[in-house]
Amino acid sequence: MTRKKKKSDPGKLDSVVAQARREQDRRAMGYREQALKLYPWVCGRCAREFTHVNLQELTVHHRDGDHDNNPPDGSNWELLCIYCHDNEHSRYLEQARHGGQGQGDSVDAPATFRPFTGLDALLKGRQ
Repeated sequence: MTRKKKKSDPGKLDSVVAQARREQDRRAMGYREQALKLYPWVCGRCAREFTHVNLQELTVHHRDGDHDNNPPDGSNWELLCIYCHDNEHSRYLEQARHGGQGQGDSVDAPATFRPFTGLDALLKGRQ
């Protein structure tokens, strides 16, 4: 039995490519992709830097805990490495488990480190 070689249909190829581009655009509208475009690829807690090689280890944390609250300016998002993200959520679980703080318990202050504060002024000085 001999097989005839099918001719490629340029119209079908164009539709497959167009569909792939539409899917890529749809995925790019997700909050993770938006956050990765808005913020530097650095953990907001430990300041670990990320590249394309290890980017899967960088996650988006919702500051208010509401995963449906995704403002386009990214004000509810924070990029955290998987370790800091797990730590952040375990703190919430511990607090819920123990009913808040008891007498004499200390409460960790929220992170206030902003690694890029003043960066715009430094960059303006280089021009």
